[in-house]
Amino acid sequence: MRPVFEWLFREYGLPRAIRTDNGMPFGTTGIHGLSRLNVWWRRLGIQHQRTLPAQPQQNGPHERMHKTLKGKAIRPPRANLTLRQRAFTACRHLYNDERPHQALNGWPPAAFYRLSRRAYPAVLPPIEYPGHFIVKRVTNAGTVRFKKRLVFIANALKQLPIGLEEVACGRSTSAASCSAGR
Repeated sequence: MRPVFEWLFREYGLPRAIRTDNGMPFGTTGIHGLSRLNVWWRRLGIQHQRTLPAQPQQNGPHERMHKTLKGKAIRPPRANLTLRQRAFTACRHLYNDERPHQALNGWPPAAFYRLSRRAYPAVLPPIEYPGHFIVKRVTNAGTVRFKKRLVFIANALKQLPIGLEEVACGRSTSAASCSAGR
């Protein structure tokens, strides 16, 4: 999936945020639901907005788009891939360029769309922490060694530096500008 996002980001620029559900590859059962994909987004400065589990109404416009797509492009099923692609292309054009949207005061989305001014970087920025943090690199097993103990952090953070900060009740863990736990 990452190669598709890389192409999109190069072509259209970086969005400020991406809203998803909690399924793979957008979330995991690990710490904060981190996945390799959303760790990469965070490093690019993209805010990952998640809907609550089993709450599709929190992403109403997206769900409505799926309803339109099913009605116009999927049902009835097309005989072959070429006809399916034509149906999807026609539906996308209708939805984005022609069909008025109530939420946009009767305008189609294309009337408001602009390329992002945030360019996709050739190299990811380094992860840096304030000088008082203890920085540890997460192993390929998703762990760090701290005070002779092996502590599991997250598989999504493999080979990345994390920062440990002493706080009043112990230590706080941060990863790529995200408080990851205590």
